[in-house]
Amino acid sequence: MKDGLGEDTASKTLEILASRFKESGDRRRSPAAPGMLPPVDFRGEAITFKATTAGILATLSHCIDLMAQREEAWKRKLEREVDKRKKMEEAYKQAMSEARSQPPAVLGGPDYEEGPHSMINEDEFFDAIDAALDRNEQQEEERVEDITMEQLRYAKMGVGEGGWQLFAEDGEMKMYRREVEEGGIVCDPLKAVHVVRGVTGREVCHYFYNPEVRFDWETTLESMEVLEVLEPMTVIVHQIHKRVWPATQRDALFWSHMARAPNEEDPDAHDVWIVCNNSCDTPHVPLGKCVRVRLTVCLMCQTFVDPPQPNTNITRDNLSCKITYCSTINPGGWAPASVLRAVYKREYPKFLKRFTQYVKDQTESKEIMF
Repeated sequence: MKDGLGEDTASKTLEILASRFKESGDRRRSPAAPGMLPPVDFRGEAITFKATTAGILATLSHCIDLMAQREEAWKRKLEREVDKRKKMEEAYKQAMSEARSQPPAVLGGPDYEEGPHSMINEDEFFDAIDAALDRNEQQEEERVEDITMEQLRYAKMGVGEGGWQLFAEDGEMKMYRREVEEGGIVCDPLKAVHVVRGVTGREVCHYFYNPEVRFDWETTLESMEVLEVLEPMTVIVHQIHKRVWPATQRDALFWSHMARAPNEEDPDAHDVWIVCNNSCDTPHVPLGKCVRVRLTVCLMCQTFVDPPQPNTNITRDNLSCKITYCSTINPGGWAPASVLRAVYKREYPKFLKRFTQYVKDQTESKEIMF
């Protein structure tokens, strides 16, 4: 409406000016012409015209600014889309280049399977087998890591809830259990909490994990064999335990993994060390005359350091290690529940005291291993 009013005012002003100029010319030719119009205020008309045109120009300028802003916004959006497209094209080219540079690991069709008339050469056959084995190893490593972290969370849980019962106590060592039976077999989960002076968590886990020293502290073993070293801190172990008459002889097949985990509760404290043993199956060791034990064992250790005297180094007198030992063992076969519970009530505290004393004896004259 304002723009239309401005145009009408400007047109009207121009018509008035044109008629006045025409009248002035006629007046010079004929001064006494009848019906002469009254004198015109040229200054007022000029001011009105100037104001009207200024308003029109301001409105046009505002419209142009809006169009320029809209154009700039669309330009920026176009530039972003162009950048995205370039990145996608580059990623696509790189993926295609990598795909072309690698021979196919798996080929389809019966003509590509194993046999005297297979169409794939030896290199392609090896690559396919190698890729499949790598995938299996990666899946197994992820499974080991997942179970270890799950056991770490389980070890950090308190004993205030969940039906834990204190069944043994000796100084700072406390042992808890939950009574569980599976198919009539006692599978009581156990949790022990202990504090050992003069050692670090890494040292305790090192001796618990290391197969080379297991016979030194594990008195129930008849034989032990490391079947496979999956990685520097993961091994598959087969153990045959001594027979205790009248029970049948037992064996265990499990992977053992040692790991270091950050202390989430106290980032400034020493890291937590953990060893996790978990039953597995392998065709190298089929079931034999022994009853196969199924187990999940976790040993979590955390080091605490008392501040030494000024200008002195840390010694073993400043060290203490909090140990949390968790185990769930299915002994297989059959044995009276009351007998099994009486046996582990007597043997578990002896085992933990014997093992921790062994670690102290082995490390007392050695350099501290954090």
